[in-house]
Amino acid sequence: MELFYDIKKIRSQFPALDRKVNGNVAIYLDGPGGTQVPKRVTDKMTNYLLYHNANAHGHFASSRECDALHEAARETMADFLNGYPQEIVFGDSSTTNNLKLTLALARKMKPGDEVIITDLDHESNRSPWLHMQEKGIIVKSIAVDPETCQLDLKDYRNKLTEKTKVVALNWASNGVGTITDIKPLIELAHEKNAITIIDAVHYAPHRPIDVDALGMDFLLCSPYKFFGPHMGVMYGKLDVMKNLETFRVLVDGNTQPPEKMETGTPQFEAICGAAEAVEFIADIGHDCEEWAIKERSDEMIGLKGRRKYIVAGLLAIEEYEDHLAQKMRRELAAIDGVKIYGPLEGQPRTSTISFLIEGLRAGEVAKKMGDEGIFVWAGHYYAKQLIDEVLNLKSVGGLVRIGFAPYNTEEEVNRTIEVVRKIALKE
Repeated sequence: MELFYDIKKIRSQFPALDRKVNGNVAIYLDGPGGTQVPKRVTDKMTNYLLYHNANAHGHFASSRECDALHEAARETMADFLNGYPQEIVFGDSSTTNNLKLTLALARKMKPGDEVIITDLDHESNRSPWLHMQEKGIIVKSIAVDPETCQLDLKDYRNKLTEKTKVVALNWASNGVGTITDIKPLIELAHEKNAITIIDAVHYAPHRPIDVDALGMDFLLCSPYKFFGPHMGVMYGKLDVMKNLETFRVLVDGNTQPPEKMETGTPQFEAICGAAEAVEFIADIGHDCEEWAIKERSDEMIGLKGRRKYIVAGLLAIEEYEDHLAQKMRRELAAIDGVKIYGPLEGQPRTSTISFLIEGLRAGEVAKKMGDEGIFVWAGHYYAKQLIDEVLNLKSVGGLVRIGFAPYNTEEEVNRTIEVVRKIALKE
């Protein structure tokens, strides 16, 4: 694995990985809640604040520099998603971006219009539309098979009607790692002239994204899930955004996308950090380019410039993380009393693993692991409908979630298995 993937070089860029807890070197398996940040990202943010800090569109040097950094970041994020810079919207978080988008779309809807969400989603892609029921909008949710954690596609087709105006889908489940083949679902929605919103927050750190190839109308992701600061990024089709009436400070009525989707002064330092996080991924791709061209040639055809390196980097991350996750699932499944939840083996999934130990609440397991210096999450992770209702795990406090990032190692897998085994056997 390390023949193409330089784990030592990658780990050396993350100061947090030197931390110790109760004498043990910390193992960060909390990536689905937010990854650690390479020093180059914080350096970029600090550089902006120290040397280029200004508001936008001024007639002086630091303001012009701020504008240039802002536009460069849009270009970088456009390369990340394979869109155009004017289709990239920056905001406080994906939840905030989605709330603003929901409000704008709902202005054109009337009582009786329908929206489809899913039982697999994070609440940030469900709750905004559930709130719109107050306006008489009908919200339908696609069922999930509790055994496989896959969307019920027959249920989706049955719920999709001529009255459907919006379809909000999850690409990868932050709760159990399910990856949904969203392209045919987008195409079915577009046959009904429905607008499609894709929550890619959990997908973006693990796989390349091509908004042009998939054709969704909107896509949401969060840089703090892929080595950047806390903020949100949204892709929106230009013609769709142009037709929206958005909520913003009214200076004039001629504001065009992407600015019309943004409110207030942007978080310029965070935007700089988000762009640098993408450059970090591209640098992994630069180092792994030869491997990617040889082993994943179909996905590399025709790619140029920064986009080529971003895709190569994410393909390398996918390969490396999946290797760790397969070993973790195999070893966990062999421990008496441990049950893994999520897709069946062979079904598409991210490197996120959710499990329970018989006789213990999720929070108890996470605390015991945390005391050993292994950082994992417990609960519903805001995939509340999935975990509390579909899987019926509210009484045990949800699930324990392990999530891999590019800086994790096989040694960390071995240590984690050792600790889980000790907890399960009550040693």
